[in-house]
Amino acid sequence: MVGQRVVVMGAARSGIAAALLLAERGAHVTLTDLRPRLNDADDTTRLRHSGVELEVGGHVPETLARASLIVLSPGVPLSQPALAAARRAAVPIVGEVEIASRWLRGRIVAVTGTKGKSTTTTLTGRMLDAGGIRTLVGGNIGTPLSAQVATSTPDTIHVVEVSSFQLETIQTFHPWIAVLLNFSPDHLDRHATVDEYASAKARIFENQDERDWVVINADDPEALALARAARGRRLQFSANPSLTEGVVLLPGALTYRHAGQDEPLIPLSAVKVIGRHLLADVAAAAAAAKLSGVSSADMTRAVESFRGLEHALELVAEVRSVRFVNDSKATNVESALRAIESFGEGLVVILGGRYKGGDFGQLRAPLVARGAKVTAIGEARPLLREALGPAVPVSEATSLSEAVRQAYEHAKPHGTVLLAPACSSFDMFVDYADRGRTFKREVVLLETESRRL
Repeated sequence: MVGQRVVVMGAARSGIAAALLLAERGAHVTLTDLRPRLNDADDTTRLRHSGVELEVGGHVPETLARASLIVLSPGVPLSQPALAAARRAAVPIVGEVEIASRWLRGRIVAVTGTKGKSTTTTLTGRMLDAGGIRTLVGGNIGTPLSAQVATSTPDTIHVVEVSSFQLETIQTFHPWIAVLLNFSPDHLDRHATVDEYASAKARIFENQDERDWVVINADDPEALALARAARGRRLQFSANPSLTEGVVLLPGALTYRHAGQDEPLIPLSAVKVIGRHLLADVAAAAAAAKLSGVSSADMTRAVESFRGLEHALELVAEVRSVRFVNDSKATNVESALRAIESFGEGLVVILGGRYKGGDFGQLRAPLVARGAKVTAIGEARPLLREALGPAVPVSEATSLSEAVRQAYEHAKPHGTVLLAPACSSFDMFVDYADRGRTFKREVVLLETESRRL
């Protein structure tokens, strides 16, 4: 790497971490971005002090074609037109996770899936940490993998959330434990087809061998199909008590079933998160922790203190007996479906944003079964009305502020308002977190106003 000319494309969190890592390893680094300037002046100062050249306002094809290596941030697609000249020049193109993993000294537990990645990654890290294992958590959440290299040691376990965007640019990325939670169509605004998305997800197993582990959801046929060719040893998890080997959900406890013996791992009374579907995430985390040598007592201690992630079925407040729940991370139809299934009657769901694939019609039956109403926002409003009406009452709002107030009126006197958009946020917000924080601010304002009445 010393002396090589490396271009990092995309100056978000992962790209900045990759640029700093590569510069520290002796490369001549150029960091490019479409924006005219970086959002944080401190980042600009830090990069320049490290010798990183900034090229903002666009990706220059000539700069890319002259590179020895191009490293993509997850937000930069392989279809980016500026890469054409680099491909003609046979410049290698990899992702940030790939380049960082080459310098890690510890083992990797990688977690992917259409939904539940962040919850499972976080819980796995907490369980390993509770078990006294030196653990670093990051990747697609929290700390970029490139920022973990400096503190990686042979006894470190890196628990890494990996998205399809990151997996499509790997070459040697090699998880000791690869966790595939589930699979359903998503990100069709980025991937050309469902098959392309599936192929990217399946690459999590690509470099594993017979010494590694595959943790797979026995209840998800699509996930099982993607793992069919994986070479690692298998540990399944399931909500079905008929599973004869693996981590299963039994009355009262998540249980490790092996060789005809049942070993209770985590009592269900210790699980504090909302939503039965999140038990699958707890089971997956417990499976990875079991393989890592964590005791059931330490797993339980980690789960007991976990109240869920921000923007993932997060209880925000109760305003005059109406609950508000923030599931802004439900950016696809499958995630929104699971969120809806977590509640009973009196439900009002805020849906919408930028459509990125999937069938909104899948939400119709569970909404009807709960007598639910929908408040539609964003670019997907006409698609939602077409897919759900007239079976489901659908009203429209032009802002999230209007949607919160409208949904509140519909949910009275004792209902629940659920933000589970089933869409990306980019038509109205910076990202799902910005959308979730805005929702919470609007709920707080509504709560304040209601106290004055």
